[in-house]
Amino acid sequence: MKQPSYPLEPTQQARAAVQQAIDTYIQTFLTQLPSLPAFVDSPAKGAGLLESPIAEHPMAVDEALALLKQEVDTPGINSASGGHLGYIPGGGLYYSALGDYLAAVTNKYAGIFFSAPGAVRMENQLLRWMAGLIGFPENAAGNLTSGGSIASLIALATARDAQKITSRQIPDAVVYTTAHAHHCLDKALRIAGLGECPVRHIAMDAQYRMQPEALDQAILQDQAAGLKPWLVIASAGTTDVGAVDPLTAIGRVAQTHGLWYHVDAAYGGFFALAPSGKPKLQGIELADSVVMDPHKGLFIPYGSGAVLIKDRQQTAETHHYLANYMQDALSAIEEASPADLSPELSKHFRGLRLWLPLKLHGVAAFREALEEKLELAQYAYGQLQQMPGFEVPVAPALSVVIFRYAPASGEIDANAFNQRLIKEVQADGRVFLSSTLLDGAFMLRMAILSFRTHRPTIDLALTILRQKVTELEKSWEA
Repeated sequence: MKQPSYPLEPTQQARAAVQQAIDTYIQTFLTQLPSLPAFVDSPAKGAGLLESPIAEHPMAVDEALALLKQEVDTPGINSASGGHLGYIPGGGLYYSALGDYLAAVTNKYAGIFFSAPGAVRMENQLLRWMAGLIGFPENAAGNLTSGGSIASLIALATARDAQKITSRQIPDAVVYTTAHAHHCLDKALRIAGLGECPVRHIAMDAQYRMQPEALDQAILQDQAAGLKPWLVIASAGTTDVGAVDPLTAIGRVAQTHGLWYHVDAAYGGFFALAPSGKPKLQGIELADSVVMDPHKGLFIPYGSGAVLIKDRQQTAETHHYLANYMQDALSAIEEASPADLSPELSKHFRGLRLWLPLKLHGVAAFREALEEKLELAQYAYGQLQQMPGFEVPVAPALSVVIFRYAPASGEIDANAFNQRLIKEVQADGRVFLSSTLLDGAFMLRMAILSFRTHRPTIDLALTILRQKVTELEKSWEA
């Protein structure tokens, strides 16, 4: 045999050189971040990557980082920016990135307790802490997921089995939610084999919250028609307007009729940490399952969701499978293994990206940041109400502010004007706002959830809106 070589095991000197280059890149990015645009509409949209195909021979780290900066980190939304006020912004905590680095280098397999008891204990400790935040029992089942989509799939698959929904029952098994429920829930129903379930969109009030009386009436009507109501999905922070459904009243309706009660708190769940946020989530403890995303309310980088389910036994029955080659792991049962409570077997050690910043910052820092976001939303709402021509139809329940500009001239179509307005704001690039439709009206959204967003950011966004409205009205008349 030839003399062995180990090209995939760099020397300490080589590791140090590459790490130094990457650390310099990171520190430069963070130093420049306050002055970087929140959005860059690059014509090439990263296509330069295609001019550098995967090759047989290595590339120098400086050349690779230059490609990364030009083609990946510059175009599109700067998700790390405090000016990212579109969709539901979130993470980018530096200590969380260090947690990912540690997890990747040590490469612990956190799927089963036998393989990495400390890693599994850490993740379960985090889940028990989350359960305590929302009033769930300590022995609730849970899983750290890649996001709200997989978390929802775990919850709804468990609900399906708990309610004994078989294939023959699916066409008569009714689901109740609102038109503002996140689309990942429809996706989860379909993937879980429940795509043929009738879905009732329950009426909402003027603040886009589900009406419990309408829910109760819909269930009674379906029962009288011989159908099988089985699942109620409420929202604790809708994506469109940030609405929180009346969780207590909905929970009582679900209990009365024996339905599984799921709360999508992917966006709003961690506001339970904030003094003014916790009362808004009253009633979430009545749920059978809850989804909440650390990559939103705890500012962790993307790829961090969580699901909590009261019925631990049912969750295990839905997701647990045995294989002969895993027989060595059977004796280790002190902690529930993530692989037994979710579809995932191979998984990233996600707990470290959450545990490290919680330990190094302390929970109080997160509590203060979340309270600030709630205050900023109220501030933006109040300022928009005072700006001539702006309509703000929904009082923010959490940190999403929805609004539009109503042109004074009746000859200007409001929807067309606001479509132009959002494009002008995004093209400006200093802040990034998104849009949605409410009852056919084109609306702008200011979603405030980056830990780097503070009052000067909101003031800047409001100034840009005023400027762009003035410019558009002048050009429209011309």
